[in-house]
Amino acid sequence: MNNIKNIIFDLGGVFLNLNYQLTEDAFVKAGIDNFHELFTQHHVNPLFHLLETGKISEADFYNSFRKETGKSITDEIIKNAWNAMLLSFPKERIDWLKTISKQYKVFLFSNTNQIHYDAFMKIFEETFNASDFNSLFIKAYYSQQMGLRKPDKEAFEFILNEQNLNAAETLFIDDTPKNIEGAKAVGLQTILLQSPLTVLDLNL
Repeated sequence: MNNIKNIIFDLGGVFLNLNYQLTEDAFVKAGIDNFHELFTQHHVNPLFHLLETGKISEADFYNSFRKETGKSITDEIIKNAWNAMLLSFPKERIDWLKTISKQYKVFLFSNTNQIHYDAFMKIFEETFNASDFNSLFIKAYYSQQMGLRKPDKEAFEFILNEQNLNAAETLFIDDTPKNIEGAKAVGLQTILLQSPLTVLDLNL
């Protein structure tokens, strides 16, 4: 890594602990035996893609999910199962972010959706006494608000252009290989950060 001035961070697996298996288990318990075929960290069913780019509402998502799976389960069961993967914000990672933001311009770019957004914002507020997670960054970018998602080239270019960032001076940190490849395609420097490594292991 050379001449880094800006860092764009992923959220899940970087600052927010996730466990995709918990969501799959919750849906299986609700009778959705093929959930793994619909959604994993590395594969997104078109329905989830629409949700993550803000193309369908929460209500339409629930209705479409029931139609897709052929199961007449309630909105609440779907929401709770969908949010089961969202765990915690380790305090030491947030403290680390506050320190690193004194050295670099820091941004966030997350593929997420409004259901998850509402849930993890609540988790953060309850953990850190009503603090605003987004205030930790110059700007936090969320796919459902942008209408764009990783690893698409257009998504990275949107952030670079809006913030007037030089790609060669910008580091992108994510836990998903295909997102790293998308970032490399627009000239970003990259770090693939996968468990058991955390941001605390980075030498920046």
